[in-house]
Amino acid sequence: MKPGQISPRVAVRDIAPAVEWATSPSPVDYPAAVHAMEARAEQVAAGLEPELVWLLGHPPIYTAGTSAREGELLDPGRLPVHRTGRGGRFTYHGPGQRVAYLMLDVKRRGGDVRAFVGELERWIIAALADLGVSGETRQGRVGIWVRRPEKGAGAEDKIAAIGLRLRKWVSLHGISLNVCPDLSHYDGIVPCGIAGHGVTSLAELSAAASMEVVDNVLRAQFERCFAPTRSTCAPISGQETPASVEAAEKEGARSPLRKPGAQTIACLYLVPGLEGSTTSPAFGTGDGGGPS
Repeated sequence: MKPGQISPRVAVRDIAPAVEWATSPSPVDYPAAVHAMEARAEQVAAGLEPELVWLLGHPPIYTAGTSAREGELLDPGRLPVHRTGRGGRFTYHGPGQRVAYLMLDVKRRGGDVRAFVGELERWIIAALADLGVSGETRQGRVGIWVRRPEKGAGAEDKIAAIGLRLRKWVSLHGISLNVCPDLSHYDGIVPCGIAGHGVTSLAELSAAASMEVVDNVLRAQFERCFAPTRSTCAPISGQETPASVEAAEKEGARSPLRKPGAQTIACLYLVPGLEGSTTSPAFGTGDGGGPS
């Protein structure tokens, strides 16, 4: 090896600069959050700002990913519905759920989208283990699942979701983890297009943990899986809707927020050959889902 070269055996997280870490203390209006996330991702892609993980929550809302089917919205009048550009189908966001928007440079992490999603899964599973819950992945069913033998043989519920886009190799959207949400709101949709399994939360599993504890565990495990972090201010603290996103709100109510050059990760079944392209159309098939 030549002087100054970095061994390929050194993990990216061992040499990566710190990722900024922000938390919004109050629920953030969904269109405003998407606008702020997309703006920051553009800055990350241009090298103007560091990567960011943004922890937040939203007022009650259903979001529809790029694969959403109208028949899976079972109760259209129950909550507001927002069409978004992440992969997947319908999901619910609301108080008691921790959403983590991830504006991370996937290309710098090797450009392997499948491996990146796998790291996200391992991050969530490790965090759940610290909280006393055993999470698992399932082929063909994106997200993190918990066995529920008390409900019958083979019963499993989803506790965390993953839904991503890539734009110029920077990720958008991210993960959601059910801490103590009102699970009845999932009755208004077919969550992520999966009708044969349920949805659960830390509270329902008697894994009592405050949002602050959950946030601390997520951060600690992120640093083990990805990179060191440093605290920063959130793009939006919560409960505000900047005038600059009014157009995005109107557009979001009508159609997915799609831009040229963006990939959509609908689930773990990626179309071969597209993992390294940032100019391909939306890809992935099956049951997507996650933060939107």
